[in-house]
Amino acid sequence: MKRRIFLGVVIAAAGLMVAQVYTPSQTGLNAIAAQQEAKADNAVYGELLSRYLTASPDGVNRVDYAKWKASSEDTARLKAYIGYLMAQKPSAFTRDQAFAYWANLYNALTLQVVLDNYPVTSVKDIKSTGTGFFDVKAWLGPWRTKLVKVEGKDLSLDDIEHEIMRPTFKDPRVHYSVNCASIGCPNLKATPWTAETLEADLEAGAKAFINSPRGVVVGDGGKLTVSSIYVWFKEDFGGNDEGVIAHFRKYAAPELAKKLEGSPTIASNDYDWSLNQS
Repeated sequence: MKRRIFLGVVIAAAGLMVAQVYTPSQTGLNAIAAQQEAKADNAVYGELLSRYLTASPDGVNRVDYAKWKASSEDTARLKAYIGYLMAQKPSAFTRDQAFAYWANLYNALTLQVVLDNYPVTSVKDIKSTGTGFFDVKAWLGPWRTKLVKVEGKDLSLDDIEHEIMRPTFKDPRVHYSVNCASIGCPNLKATPWTAETLEADLEAGAKAFINSPRGVVVGDGGKLTVSSIYVWFKEDFGGNDEGVIAHFRKYAAPELAKKLEGSPTIASNDYDWSLNQS
């Protein structure tokens, strides 16, 4: 996404330092304790999602932002959940715990940003603050604003996704775990991410998106219209069109798999920035 435009060399180098702080390493009893604590606090987040997130007939999970914002109690509960996440030490987590942690933090923060600025018709209507005037991406959405401090580091949504999750986990399925409050994005997961079910949930997220028209559509002559995610972040999917198509084939249901037979080519890409509101 344009919200995910790559940072410059200097910023990328600084981001690498951030990513190194969060190299997951914890094992043993401490990891078990952290997992049990996360379950308790994720239950609050899960309750909020069950109350305000619904699956629509078009396959998009939509949020009732208007109803959520009208509840001062539930907006406060979301902020409290984010506060709990800020107080954690993800560098001490196991890999799966850290993955789930960062995905939950990213998604909760995105919900908070939209609720704070609602009503809007697109997340791109919300501009970043506290950035330099010449930071072009700051004008394209809220992803550059420093929103939280974790382990002493001030972090934006871009920092979490591009400077921590992508370089730390090196897993293309990161793109199915974070949600940018847009129709074109892989769905906001209806329940919190957890270490226990991470692998199965990532696989399910990849399959759901790729087999939806938001992921890939096969036209005449095997010409594909794909989500812009696969163009903006081609390097995460093998670095070329062949790698992207191989990724599609890995998760394609029988109907799509048949359409991908032969020598399909990526002809165009698309992304719907409309807010994922109910």
